[in-house]
Amino acid sequence: MVNYRNSSTAKTSKFTGSQLQRLVCAYFRCRMRWCSSSMLHPLRCVRVRSCARRGKNTVPLWIREVWAYMRLLVQSLYFSSLTDSDVVFDSVFEPVFWTVDYVTRWFGTVFVCLVVILTGSILAIAYLILLPMIFRTYTPLWIAWHVCYGHWNMVMIIFHYYKAITTSPGSPPTEKNGSPFVAVCKKCIIPKPARTHHCGICNRCILKMDHHCPWLNNCVGHFNHRYFFSFCVALAVGCVYCSISGRNLFIEAYNAIETTYQTAAPPHTFKEKLIHKSIIYMWVLTSTVAVALGSLTLWHAVLISRGETSIERHINSKERNRVVKRGGVYRNPFNHGRLNNWKIFLGVEKTRCVSLRLKQFHSWPMLPRLSCNLFCLISLFSL
Repeated sequence: MVNYRNSSTAKTSKFTGSQLQRLVCAYFRCRMRWCSSSMLHPLRCVRVRSCARRGKNTVPLWIREVWAYMRLLVQSLYFSSLTDSDVVFDSVFEPVFWTVDYVTRWFGTVFVCLVVILTGSILAIAYLILLPMIFRTYTPLWIAWHVCYGHWNMVMIIFHYYKAITTSPGSPPTEKNGSPFVAVCKKCIIPKPARTHHCGICNRCILKMDHHCPWLNNCVGHFNHRYFFSFCVALAVGCVYCSISGRNLFIEAYNAIETTYQTAAPPHTFKEKLIHKSIIYMWVLTSTVAVALGSLTLWHAVLISRGETSIERHINSKERNRVVKRGGVYRNPFNHGRLNNWKIFLGVEKTRCVSLRLKQFHSWPMLPRLSCNLFCLISLFSL
């Protein structure tokens, strides 16, 4: 049998020398017709220069890095099989999150200075204006109560705020050891124990992270969560105390300044106007902080009773919805009951922990110890 395919291919692939010569001449004739020799040389030069410029990239390095990062970000949206709405949202808004983290990190010191300035202004008004009024108008028993309780509350606010700022929230060990861990941080590349989360503002992992507080310029974590909550309680109670005790003074100062169009403004000296405006400023500021910070304190008290942090609140809610859809019941593994949760939070879940807290109390500075003893005496006196 004859292989017709091979034979036909052989016939079509054979050309004589004259045929090849005609084909080559026709090709060059057509090329010279459309592009003359005077144009071929500049085109070759342009092509050589463009090839040479490809090796020398004039785009700055940071632009190339941003462009490469954005390309990787876009590609990750459709290359991953686990992509969902949360991944798309986090990827699209990651530049916004980075900007917020950078601004919060930079403004942390500004927020701390603002807390000190506002608190100092209230203390200045209390010492320069309210305290002389108390000595002139109140009875000796009420004078003793306001002086003792006011100074105790002030010491508690300053002490717990200082401890919340200066105490490290705690970080997992960077070296390998035998401690158990549940995951590996994708940014720190270190093992993460349970209830550990990465803070983008502090740029490190935090043990039992609750949130990053810009007013502290620090994260609220395992070692300073108790100081943060005590500061919130002391400041909220102090603001409520100032708002209630200064209500009558605020009404008198407001009526002295506020006038109608029919009546003329009563004559006041510059000192009296300054006193009235200072009382109004103090009452408005303390009342506003009492409402806002009081709500935040109650919310954290509820979270402590449930044995979870602010971050775990969102995680547990998502996990609870996922388990409920499957027909199961979700239980928080760190919830040991309300009373036990408070004992664990305060560090008094065992008898030896109470003795340890007493030893730590005796190692405190003299001023907080005196303030605590003074508060105990005031409580016994009030009973």
